[in-house]
Amino acid sequence: MGTNHPPRIEIDTASGSATKRSNASARRAHAADREAALADQLAADADQSAADADQAAALDDQANSARDQDASDRDQVESDRVHSADDARTLADDMAYDVARHERATTSAKRFSTRLRRASTARDRDQTATERDRTAEKRDLTSRDRDARASDVARASPDPDASLVRRFEELTARAAADRKQAAEDRARAASDRATAARERARLELELSQAHLDDLTGAYRRQMGRLAISHEIDRARRGDGRFVLVFLDVDGLKYINDLEGHAAGDRVLQIVVREIRSRLRSFDPIMRYGGDEFVCGLGGADIDDARRRFDSIRGAIELDSGATVSVGFAALVKDETADELTERADAAMLAVRADGRSRPLMTAQPGLAISR
Repeated sequence: MGTNHPPRIEIDTASGSATKRSNASARRAHAADREAALADQLAADADQSAADADQAAALDDQANSARDQDASDRDQVESDRVHSADDARTLADDMAYDVARHERATTSAKRFSTRLRRASTARDRDQTATERDRTAEKRDLTSRDRDARASDVARASPDPDASLVRRFEELTARAAADRKQAAEDRARAASDRATAARERARLELELSQAHLDDLTGAYRRQMGRLAISHEIDRARRGDGRFVLVFLDVDGLKYINDLEGHAAGDRVLQIVVREIRSRLRSFDPIMRYGGDEFVCGLGGADIDDARRRFDSIRGAIELDSGATVSVGFAALVKDETADELTERADAAMLAVRADGRSRPLMTAQPGLAISR
């Protein structure tokens, strides 16, 4: 009697190994795609936040533009009145004219600040868009690899359905065409961003040249006075603390005569660089004269300002070999920006007249001097 044997099961080990490898690759591709999708979502969220900030800045600029137009209209009315009836002009007319001009100047400063802020936001959004493009390119590569592996598995099937294989290949080809079109769209968008960035840079340069000192990048005098007045108003709405700093480079003419104007220019650039690096981004820095600078520190008192500028003076001397004289004045009630500047200037001149290096000392209430 013959022995009964269990049915023989044929195992295609090569096909099984290929399937396992394909599954492992698919899992890796899926993980990579999920990671890329998460990165893209984070970038999209960042871009939305930047877009919201830009929209808020645009609304600010629109409101300032309306105020600028209103002040301009009133300025023109007062100007026409002055020219048409000079003898009949009253003190009230002069005051209205001055108020309109001041409002226009203040609005101009605010619009300048807003435009710089929007330009910075635009650069951030461009950077985010570039990162999203890189992520999209990585996802495209992952998708191409995954489609290629799936196609190989379909063809290697022991009993492939020709219609299903054909349908799969059509879908794969369509997906590849869509990815190609998306890549071309991204390339065009990147080119448009580059063009817009160049145009923004040109406009920023023109805007900065109108309001910023060419050599040092500090505010020119007119815009600087407006920025300081704006910070004084902000301080009065807050805790009332504000310190004006008047800084003068010692012996700049001697440096120019001995080493040349290029050496003197370098000293001035170092002065502003060291001040800017140790103050907050919104603290105004103004080039008041050839070798004189005025800075405003909100939310600070004399001691705070002294500590900051002790560090600044040391850095300037270390980097350039030049010394500076510094005077401080703390804001008091009902004081104008010009009056505050005069007190800080007087404090600096007191040090200059003394002619000796000495530690910071109090000259009068709310005023201090340093050399």
